[in-house]
Amino acid sequence: MTGGRITAPLAVFILGSSAGCGGPYSTLDPAGPAASAAAFLWWGMFGLFTLVLVFVVGLWLYAMRRDPDPAGGQDVGRVHRRLLVGGGLVLPMASILVLLAFGIPAGHMMLPLPPAEGEALRIDVRAHQWYWETHYPGTGVRLVDEVHMPAGVPVNVHLTSEDVIHSFWVPRLAGKLDAIPGHENVLRLRAYSPGIYRGQCAEFCGVGHAHMQFTVHVYTPEDFEAWLEAAQHDD
Repeated sequence: MTGGRITAPLAVFILGSSAGCGGPYSTLDPAGPAASAAAFLWWGMFGLFTLVLVFVVGLWLYAMRRDPDPAGGQDVGRVHRRLLVGGGLVLPMASILVLLAFGIPAGHMMLPLPPAEGEALRIDVRAHQWYWETHYPGTGVRLVDEVHMPAGVPVNVHLTSEDVIHSFWVPRLAGKLDAIPGHENVLRLRAYSPGIYRGQCAEFCGVGHAHMQFTVHVYTPEDFEAWLEAAQHDD
């Protein structure tokens, strides 16, 4: 009976947790290298800290169930010192080193570094209360709440803001980056394959913040060139 009582809540927890791993705004369903690096880092942190939790709970259960020290507490000081050194120094330092070893390369993937081959496509995005204005330099193409880009090609999104601080975020493609008035930040986007991806302002910017959304349309390189040419003729 006890096993059933434990198993049912555990099953509900697992199902509820896994339900958040998909969807248009899920960071755990990556569609680009930067998002994949972030998802890999998240799963690594989840696994590491799950092991830490299990270890700490195991120590707690052992401490609760063990027999009293037959030596009358003569080794208590030594045990305390070991716990302080192991749990207060070794464990945190090892955890930080592991996180840095994986976190620094993940952050490196999001930087607008020069591509190994070719050039990155530039797209200018200006945030407003409460919409996004997209401009393709040298083409005259301007859009609202839409970004169009080719798959497999590095894209540098140059971000700024007209009014307050906003944050440009496409969870399945990359991390978020602030759009700041009077300042330009550059975010690297890259998509594995064509599709439609959802974006959202991730910085509270006023009463319309929740509805400050946009879509990213990703094409094959050939289809993107065709779209760009057609968009220029439309303008």
